[in-house]
Amino acid sequence: MNKVQRAIQHLKDKWAIESNWDFVLIMIVFSLAGMNVSMGRKPLFHLLGVTARTPFAIKTFLYLLFLFPMYQISLLIYGFLLGQFGFFWKKQKQLVGFIRKKLAGKHTASSKSELR
Repeated sequence: MNKVQRAIQHLKDKWAIESNWDFVLIMIVFSLAGMNVSMGRKPLFHLLGVTARTPFAIKTFLYLLFLFPMYQISLLIYGFLLGQFGFFWKKQKQLVGFIRKKLAGKHTASSKSELR
């Protein structure tokens, strides 16, 4: 088994995917969602007045505010269209749980330091 096959098998095992076809469809969904965001960034940034002179921090903030959710929604839409909605819905729930945990952890850490 070569490196590519091992990498694919690792992802299939990690994601509990049985068939190669499901793996291919999931990779297509990731690709379509990524293209969606890539194509949407330029018109959105133009609409918001972002230029080459706009500070990187502002671009990053706008990306996270608008394009990250657009990517997540695109994953669900393309996942639905290609029959992989269950996989991507599960991943969305895990992502939301992870974000909540991180936000709660930061809140808890700052609360603990305030108590000292």
